[in-house]
Amino acid sequence: MSSSAPELLVAGSVALDTRDGPFGSLKEELGGSAVYFALAASLITPVRVVAPVGHDGLAMVTKALASGNIDTSFVQVVDAPTYRWRAHQRGDHTVDLGSSDSIYDHWEPIVPSGFEGWAFVGSMRPDRQAQLMKLLAGARLLSADAMLSYVHSRPPEAKDVLGRSTWFFCNQDEVAALGGQDGEEFRRRWWLDGLVLKAGAAGVTAYTPDGSVHVPALKNHVAIDTTGAGDAVAGGMLARWITTGAERSGLLDALVCGVACASLAIESIGVRGIATATPKLLHERMAEVVECLRRES
Repeated sequence: MSSSAPELLVAGSVALDTRDGPFGSLKEELGGSAVYFALAASLITPVRVVAPVGHDGLAMVTKALASGNIDTSFVQVVDAPTYRWRAHQRGDHTVDLGSSDSIYDHWEPIVPSGFEGWAFVGSMRPDRQAQLMKLLAGARLLSADAMLSYVHSRPPEAKDVLGRSTWFFCNQDEVAALGGQDGEEFRRRWWLDGLVLKAGAAGVTAYTPDGSVHVPALKNHVAIDTTGAGDAVAGGMLARWITTGAERSGLLDALVCGVACASLAIESIGVRGIATATPKLLHERMAEVVECLRRES
């Protein structure tokens, strides 16, 4: 990262997932918004991680985030079970079957003092998400993600997170649950600098005051496990944008990188795809996304 580029930070969850789908059944599989985001972003630039983990998940997350580009000094070991999430994958749609999130009752988040870089607050229990948005209020770009089950169960806190965001990442179901319909109308209503609408196999669309930008998903790679795709999009997009000058003209290129990271993430089970990816492989996948864009234009 150049000396003039802002720092990049992700605050989110470390999860042990129990899921089933076309890939079979998984139990206690490492996941979480902070993990997927950090692995994607670290292919491009250094990233700091803020997250809670129990003693039962520490070894796994330490191994997964061992890259020299990932700073885990703000990953806090909490005397509580690591966050658990249960889900079923149906096509490219994930059905949330519930979670065990008592770790958030015991975690008091700590962030770097005076942080002024770019921050992404990934999906987690919205009361802790909102607390982190306040702690990171000095960030130059403050973005967040939504999780449908938490939007339904804790709407006031979820809307508080949205109201504190400058950029927001979500899907159409989450837009609807937050009272919106059209992406651009939703962006304007909440005074967002940008809204990134994730649509699975239909790709990603970003809405800004300059208009909308769409990047299609790659269809020529098998989607085995779609969990974490949205966090990989955010990690790849923000990391690419921050390292290429963060100009408005660079948004399309940043989205291309985000879609490429998602493609790498979903072609293997769990975090294996994005964890074993290389900058060279990412560059090649970005070229495929650019070619896909050219064919669709």
